[in-house]
Amino acid sequence: MKRFLVLIILIMFLLPSALYADEQVNYEEDNIETFTERGEVLEIIADANEDENTDEFSVSSQIVKIKVLTGKYKNEEFVIENNISGNIAFDIIVEKGDKVLLFIEEGLDQGPTIYISDFIRDTYLYYIFIAFAILLIVIGGIKGIKSLVTLSITIAVIFKIMLPLLLKGFNPIWLTINCALGITIITFLIIGGLNIKSVSAIIGTLGGVLFAGFLAYFIGITANLTGLSSEEASMLLYIPQNMQFDFRGLLFAGIIIGTLGAVMDVAMSVSSSMYEIRELNPEISPKELMKSGLNVGKDIMGTMSNTLILAYTGSSVPLLLLFMAYETSIVKILNLDLIATEVVRSFIGSIGLILTIPITALAAGLILKHKKQS
Repeated sequence: MKRFLVLIILIMFLLPSALYADEQVNYEEDNIETFTERGEVLEIIADANEDENTDEFSVSSQIVKIKVLTGKYKNEEFVIENNISGNIAFDIIVEKGDKVLLFIEEGLDQGPTIYISDFIRDTYLYYIFIAFAILLIVIGGIKGIKSLVTLSITIAVIFKIMLPLLLKGFNPIWLTINCALGITIITFLIIGGLNIKSVSAIIGTLGGVLFAGFLAYFIGITANLTGLSSEEASMLLYIPQNMQFDFRGLLFAGIIIGTLGAVMDVAMSVSSSMYEIRELNPEISPKELMKSGLNVGKDIMGTMSNTLILAYTGSSVPLLLLFMAYETSIVKILNLDLIATEVVRSFIGSIGLILTIPITALAAGLILKHKKQS
């Protein structure tokens, strides 16, 4: 068991060194400095009045007094114009007392030009996270604290390792596999400790995730998925670093990370149940033990597969309504890159989850059999 873990950790840390691609960075120099600060709307001097009309849109503006709350201009007040285009998806119509995000543009020979770029929302996100953490600790106790630790490590791996290395040109598939490997090992060792239950869950998770990733790669190539179906992916073509991304690889990397959480949940549930059965009935045969693990997995499988598919479908409800409103044919819908990508994402994730069950059951059964014989 220890040799297995040492081997996995060595692979995780040594493999990325062979995956680096050349980085090309080209920053444009100018005399304008831009930065973002927090602010508060003190007064609405003039509400939105229509200034210009066309057949497609209308342009109006609010005249507001704002107070800068952070940064270089902290506690200073400014009267600014808040333009409104008539498009509810992009307009930010403010009221007195609103906390807003300010985009400040400052030239070498002029004062600041300030725009309202968005509402302040992160404060409420912090409240939600605090409530989540409190409930996790109160109900979960020491397990809840461990869960918070693993969550923090997962976030750190993604935002401090995976994303920066992707931006530097690392191979997205192998980098994501290594990060998934690290997240899986660290999570299970912290939550369950170094034991048969954790090792079985690690093997099951890696088996399901790797199979899902490579299957997604194969299907993506044969189905000619581009990886550019989302607006965010297309915007990567114009980032200042001028990186040449493997967009198809980024798509598969996203599938691996998106599948990881559910697969880890299933693997630990199956492994834990088999471990408890073995503790209660030490004389149970490996065959019967694996059968019990599969039965537990089957109960999980149906609802968890629905969870994955419903989660992906839920994010596409406006798009599906759009297709229905224009009575688009099912043939055209299924052949769109965007829809085909989401279908592949949903079903590949579910396939990885399903395969995790027998892999985990087989691993736990064989390890426990070996332990009994020894």
